[in-house]
Amino acid sequence: MKKFAAAMAVALSLAVLGLTGCAQSGAKTSTEATAENPMVLTLAHGLSETHTVHIAMTEFADKVEERTNGRIQVRILPNGQLGSENENMEQLMAGVISMTKVSAPGLATYNESYHAFGLPYIFDDTEDFYHVMDSGQMQDFFLSSSDDGFVTLTYYTSGARSFYTKNKAIRTPADLKGLKIRVQDMKSQTDMMKALGGIPVAMSYGDVYTSLQTGIIDGTENNETALTTGKHGEICKVYSTDQHAMIPDVMVMSAKVWKTISPQDQQIILEAAHESTESHKIAWDAAIDEAIQEASTQMGVEFVNDVDKDAFRQATSGMINEYCAQYPGVKELLDIIDSVE
Repeated sequence: MKKFAAAMAVALSLAVLGLTGCAQSGAKTSTEATAENPMVLTLAHGLSETHTVHIAMTEFADKVEERTNGRIQVRILPNGQLGSENENMEQLMAGVISMTKVSAPGLATYNESYHAFGLPYIFDDTEDFYHVMDSGQMQDFFLSSSDDGFVTLTYYTSGARSFYTKNKAIRTPADLKGLKIRVQDMKSQTDMMKALGGIPVAMSYGDVYTSLQTGIIDGTENNETALTTGKHGEICKVYSTDQHAMIPDVMVMSAKVWKTISPQDQQIILEAAHESTESHKIAWDAAIDEAIQEASTQMGVEFVNDVDKDAFRQATSGMINEYCAQYPGVKELLDIIDSVE
């Protein structure tokens, strides 16, 4: 019944939005497209229109339309109009929409290599993260999943995730012992929390504030913006910068749609996507600085920087080895990451 209700809700949304149930409308290939009969690609995601990633994707859409002289247009449907990330990805695979934005580990259902992006400490720091993610090796990997039904056009940073609690600093894994910590509903995140000695509690982001307030959880983990945009800083007063994970968002396109786009237009799309990533980096840095300032001065949040990151790396190193053994694709992607100089 739940699946039927979800399907009916999507069908109703598509009808209201004037979509036909096809990933794109208008011209069926980019070579056939004209300004009068453009190829219209639908991009659905769950973020608000004020989110830095939505703004970056809007820039991407504008540049694609401009550089193709209106032949290719990207129609963005934000705010979860067509459901959750998982539902959007299912719609992409079914040919209902052309594109979507998901957290990278969410693609592991279709390509196991993407589990790697949810693992702790696979990047040394933010500089290393950008260096690897912008590399030619990573771009080649992003475009190698056509047989799995999708290709990744670009990524957007979502910062470094760290632990924060109501009143306790997390300087070593021992500080997590016995604490109930909210994690994303991803296997890698629950496995990480178990390896660190905490008690993982998987729940949606929207339930975190109330769960902190009522004591269902003792803390959570996220980037600094969650303290302000999610109001978590009203309850959690200690943010410990262990930076255990840097999980990117990715913008993906249906492989079937990608194949209907000429090589020249594919290049235009990729260039516009990469430029939107560069713009997003600037916007993200500004958002982080603003969040830290607001949380510390207006919410009274203490930022703890003397964290023993080596202890966290050591505690989770066995988990990395287990994932490499269980998922050969994870080892392949980690080898790619290590190969970037």
